[in-house]
Amino acid sequence: MKRTATSILFSMMFAAFTCALAGCREKHADAATEAPPPAKVVQDINVASWSVEDPSKYPLVTSEPHEAAARLMVTGTVAPDIARTVPVISLASGRVVEIRARLGDEVKKGQVLLRLRSDDISGGFANYENAVADEELAKAQWERAQDLYKHGAIALNDLQIADDAEKKAKVARDAAAEHLKLMGSTVDHPSGIVDLVAPVSGIITDQQVTNAAGVQSLGTNPFTISDLSYVWVVCDVYENDIPNVKIGDTAEVRLNAFPEMALKGMVSNILPILDPSIRTAKVRIEVRNPGMLRLGMFASATFSSLKKEKHTIVPASTILRLHDRDWVYVPAAGNKFQRIEVIAGDSLPNNMLELISGLQPGQKVVVNPLSLQNEIDNK
Repeated sequence: MKRTATSILFSMMFAAFTCALAGCREKHADAATEAPPPAKVVQDINVASWSVEDPSKYPLVTSEPHEAAARLMVTGTVAPDIARTVPVISLASGRVVEIRARLGDEVKKGQVLLRLRSDDISGGFANYENAVADEELAKAQWERAQDLYKHGAIALNDLQIADDAEKKAKVARDAAAEHLKLMGSTVDHPSGIVDLVAPVSGIITDQQVTNAAGVQSLGTNPFTISDLSYVWVVCDVYENDIPNVKIGDTAEVRLNAFPEMALKGMVSNILPILDPSIRTAKVRIEVRNPGMLRLGMFASATFSSLKKEKHTIVPASTILRLHDRDWVYVPAAGNKFQRIEVIAGDSLPNNMLELISGLQPGQKVVVNPLSLQNEIDNK
């Protein structure tokens, strides 16, 4: 009996375990049925390619090859010509009492830039007066020595010593007078006010003083004057492009502020030092200033070499300006047209346009891309 009861109990437990296991499997099956399907990868659509109903409505033209001189375009800034830049210095120390010129002003040679009160003038005039008194005494002693020598009262050596003392006294007097003139005063009317004048004509490109400021003798330059009739355009040329630029080469310079104006310049120097961070060398171009060039302006320079490069030319009407870029339409298979971005170059005679990149010679392009773009937009 005991064995029979144990067998029945074991059979019931096994049946319960089997049912539970079957229920778990059903739940997993239901969960798998309710799970979302796996993601499907869809190839991206070529948005630059469109189908049209009648491709014959858009005539085509074949692009042609064109040889042109190799060109290198770089960027730079306008800087003053150091050879035409003159610092204004003061030989007298003092305090500024009046400023008659400001940064950016155009000044003429000899024009008063500022006035300062200086005690150096009084000291310089005192030295001059002492030198004058010494020269008068030396002259009187020399004249007396001449008279004594004629009467045999003194030796020739004493006469020569008196003559030498009188000459040195003259030199000291003249030097003291010249020192006063250099500091901006005169021996006739010494004054504590010194006028600092412009040594050359030009534009004030730097100012280091203000009202009531102190000026040290040969310490700071109150002003800097630059002749801007000729300026420098300092450009950055990458290391690999340096062999294409040589001293004496001509360059076409265009300013960001005046893109329609082209200026001719000449390469005057290529610095032998590379910027280690961007691997460029400074190239200096001398340009005549027509009057609107300002220091610090951004500019671009284009160098032309004797080496020829092959480019593509197309009619200017085949270029579509869209989103600040240049595009052309080329035919594709299945009554489609594909839009290709190009980089335009120079304009050529007969309404032709040079393409630097984007299109190969021999490719066909749509003559009037605007009408094709309108049809695409209306779809």
